[in-house]
Amino acid sequence: MYGELVPGDQLGETELAAQLGVSRGPLREAMQRLVQEGLLRSERHRGLFVRELTAQDVRDIYVARLAIERTACELIMRGNRGEATARLTAALQHLVDAAATRDRVAMSDADQEFHQTLVSCSGNSRLERMAQTLLVETRMCLTVMQKAYPEPDELVQEHRKLLDAIADGDEEALLRLIESHMLDTVDRINTPACSNDGTGDLTESSPAGRS
Repeated sequence: MYGELVPGDQLGETELAAQLGVSRGPLREAMQRLVQEGLLRSERHRGLFVRELTAQDVRDIYVARLAIERTACELIMRGNRGEATARLTAALQHLVDAAATRDRVAMSDADQEFHQTLVSCSGNSRLERMAQTLLVETRMCLTVMQKAYPEPDELVQEHRKLLDAIADGDEEALLRLIESHMLDTVDRINTPACSNDGTGDLTESSPAGRS
């Protein structure tokens, strides 16, 4: 999620097992699960590698997230908006606190927390499960797009508008905002700040480690 293993890195079972302090059996099972979730790729006779995300992958991730979160928004508007408003207000405060530090990693984490809370507020556990893997892939995208990430005030304002629409009971505005939020993020990620290596893979123009 945080880019400590960069796209294209090969994963060695022996090294990882020693690093994590686990046996190779459970590690192998975990790695196969990550393959199934699309976070690793397996090459016959070569091993497992961290998946590279192409520009089309990024768009696919956000289009899928849009479908899930738009449905979550509709369910929230027909359910307990009061509870959703309270929970999202707390999540927004975490984003405000992170933005005040201008720490891009903390901002990304708080951004993710807001959207996890949004889907959770729908009350649909299956939507939550579907969203979880997509959010991990999103976090991988955000690691790549550190230089294209919005300014702190802009990021907070985008999420505040979503919360205000829920609090006001304005479903039309909410659905319009969640769509623009997702699609605008795709445009941010697929910008010259992330170079294309000729195969369609997004690569950082410089390392995006923790700030």
